[in-house]
Amino acid sequence: MIPPRFAITADQIDATLAEFYACVRTHPGLGPVFARHVTDWPAHEAKIARFWRNAILYERAYDGNPMAVHMAAGDVRAPMFAVWLGLFDSVLHRTLPPDTAAAWSALAHRIGRGMQIAVQDRDSAGPPHLT
Repeated sequence: MIPPRFAITADQIDATLAEFYACVRTHPGLGPVFARHVTDWPAHEAKIARFWRNAILYERAYDGNPMAVHMAAGDVRAPMFAVWLGLFDSVLHRTLPPDTAAAWSALAHRIGRGMQIAVQDRDSAGPPHLT
């Protein structure tokens, strides 16, 4: 069995995500985007909790491709990731011990950077410039 990346429980992950998505739903920039794509919040939160339990605790209950979902959404833009991460960081620091919040934040920022770059590349892609 692989040890967790850092000390956190599944219950702490669930509680943090519940708080985060409560904030997302009321956020003026992120809320409308999520509302267009999430029709069942409990199912969405459960799926994202499985994602994070897989990434942190190495549980193998998550089945999905978050990169593909964000790329296919169509209205997810690169600057939104900084907003998302800032909101996520504020929730982490309110709900978790400092070391746990810092470790989860670092992981979220690493994943977020990859998604942001992919979305930015998608948005800037166009026909090749021939000289």
